[in-house]
Parts: sequence; C-alpha cells; structure tokens
Amino acid sequence: MRSDNIKKGIARTPHRSLLMATGVSKKNMESPFIWIASSFSDLVPGHTGMRDLERQIEKGIHTAGGQAFIFGVPAVCDGISMGHSGMQYSLPSRDLIADCVETVVNTHQQDVVNLWFTTSCLLYKTNMLQNVNFIR
Repeated sequence: MRSDNIKKGIARTPHRSLLMATGVSKKNMESPFIWIASSFSDLVPGHTGMRDLERQIEKGIHTAGGQAFIFGVPAVCDGISMGHSGMQYSLPSRDLIADCVETVVNTHQQDVVNLWFTTSCLLYKTNMLQNVNFIR
C-alpha cells in the first residue's frame, strides 16, 4: 500500500505516533488509508447536509475495513460572490482547489482518495477530479 511509506519500519515511528495522535489504532495501521475530500462550509447554502454525508462515507469506509480521513478544500459560492469584487476569485479558486487536493494526497501518501468528493457543486467536483492524474 502507498501509505506504507508513512507507517512501516523503524524510520516511520514518528509518523505512526502522529497518526495515532489523530486516533488511528495499531490495528488500523494495517488498513488502507482512504481520504475523503470535502468542500463543506457553513457559508455555502448547498453544503448544509454535507457533514452527515461525510460521516456516512466515513462509516462505510470503516465498516469495509479501511481507515478514513476527512480533509477540507476551499469552498466558494458563485451565487454569493456575484456582482462585486469577490467574483474575480471564483475562477482562480478552481486551480486552488485542485492544488489543495494534489498537495494533501501526495504529502500524506494515502492509498485511496474518495472520488465521491463530498461537494454539492459541479465546480468543485470538476476541480477535485482534475487531480486524478496527479495522484502518484
């Protein structure tokens, strides 16, 4: 598994201790690490039910024998940003989202990224999926 790069061997003892500090058990160190990319924000109206969705996905991963981790990406609501200077950040946020997913996925050596990215907007799904080719 790719996550063995951060959890196997004597040289990775500090890594394991940090993972255990997040609640990962010794048993779950042997499980695949599966990441859930979430664009949840209290500010975006379409995200109101996403916390429940994240927890259901997390529960499913644990039930199937994986170790789930949720990480956040920026959330920009085009509807709220329309008509003022905030709109100039909407398109650049797409690259920012893609960069965030690529950065987290590659620095933490996950085994799988949940491609059911928790998001309510096509803009976020498109930007998150841009990273499929960058996950090494």
